[in-house]
Amino acid sequence: MIIEERIYTLHPGKVPVYMKYYQDEGLAIQQAILGNLIAWHYTDFGPQNQIIHMWSYDSYADRDERRGKLAESPEWKAFLPKILPLIIRQENKSLIPAPWSPTAHP
Repeated sequence: MIIEERIYTLHPGKVPVYMKYYQDEGLAIQQAILGNLIAWHYTDFGPQNQIIHMWSYDSYADRDERRGKLAESPEWKAFLPKILPLIIRQENKSLIPAPWSPTAHP
């Protein structure tokens, strides 16, 4: 299993706007295609105006297939123009659970 961590830095004050759009539309689109949402957070202190979410996949091939389906989804394509103007920066990381991590055993 791999976990993909995605961190988005938003324009100041836009976290509530992003979260509203995502809760109302984006989450259902992504969950139907990407599957296993591990976590979805936003920052309280430290780096500001960030949202962080993590998705687990069986393998890199599984991740690539699911992300490809999401990119081709008409619903996702229609949703993106709502959130893209809110984003300043995006970071993606591939995380591999250590054997003792709770996420190592789904």
